[in-house]
Amino acid sequence: TKQFHYKIMEEIFSSKNHPVYADVNNSFVEIEWLLEDSPPEKLSSGQSGFDFVYDQVVSIGEFVSSKILSAYLNDSGSKNQWLDARDVIKTDNTYRDAKVDWEQSEVSANFFSFPSVNDKPEKGSLVVTQGFLGVTSENYTTTLGREGSDYSAAILANLFNAESVTIWKDVPGFLNADPKWFENTMKLRNISYHEAIELSYYGATIIHPKTIQPLRSKNIPLYVNSFLYPKEEGTIINENTASDSLVPSFIFKMNQVLISILPKDYSFIVEENLSDIFACFAKKRVKINLMQNSAISFSVCVDFDDKKVPALIGELKKSYKVLYNDGLELVTIRHYDSSTLERVTLGKQILVEQKSRQTARMVMRDMK
Repeated sequence: TKQFHYKIMEEIFSSKNHPVYADVNNSFVEIEWLLEDSPPEKLSSGQSGFDFVYDQVVSIGEFVSSKILSAYLNDSGSKNQWLDARDVIKTDNTYRDAKVDWEQSEVSANFFSFPSVNDKPEKGSLVVTQGFLGVTSENYTTTLGREGSDYSAAILANLFNAESVTIWKDVPGFLNADPKWFENTMKLRNISYHEAIELSYYGATIIHPKTIQPLRSKNIPLYVNSFLYPKEEGTIINENTASDSLVPSFIFKMNQVLISILPKDYSFIVEENLSDIFACFAKKRVKINLMQNSAISFSVCVDFDDKKVPALIGELKKSYKVLYNDGLELVTIRHYDSSTLERVTLGKQILVEQKSRQTARMVMRDMK
């Protein structure tokens, strides 16, 4: 990673005496110091030291790349201010999936000033910062989870009262299915905040599930555009609900595990059992994608993780009988009809099926 960034600098800066070299080098020195120290085996939050070290190390890529970009833009005539995202985004100490401390972040945002003329943001002024990152009250770097850069944009937009947010992707906008799993996808040109939250919650990977709420709370529109085709119209996400149900949307989550949890004495699954079970999932930091209960069992579908899932099952087995199937897929269809259901279930065995007025969900595997 270090050599990769230095190679980029050699290609875009004419001299190795450019100040950015010293700036980047200092970032790498900080990490080298950290790696020389023995990481804590256990943190006060109950997490492993690995999670702490992970966040300190992976964050360097964001800092270094943003410093290089800022320096290049300044040299090219696009004057900008480099901002350390940690100066604004404050979090708890849940490393690798930090929770934003909105109250402290708002206080920090008030201390930041954009380049301005007559106390108004200067037209064309730029600020270059990082996504994905925050900081604890102890001044340790945290990361915000999958697709955390999108979430960072929404956080900053909320804190600084932005007019809009644009996220650039390698797809032409918010599609009704992932092109990797589905042919003949359609672009959703305008969907509501509510619809975007539903789709991202169920697993649409184009935006972070937490991205929408900070924008919705201040009615800030979100544009999803393609950096491959920047002049094409993408998707706008705002309050408009008129087009939400016009096109069915398909979300595929592969490599799923279906875990069934039963009391050892075959008694009923009651609130006390569920409280214990959810506490176990929270302790092992395993997120539930789907759940369903019967009189004597509680079944959940989760992403497979070769460390977290076996540890979870081992913990559950202390108090319950546990059965599981792996290698499954979870399919969610928003605004389904009979033809869309037939399309995705052809040649599949359905292990769990759930339907509401708007959404159908199936845990499936290939017919043998």
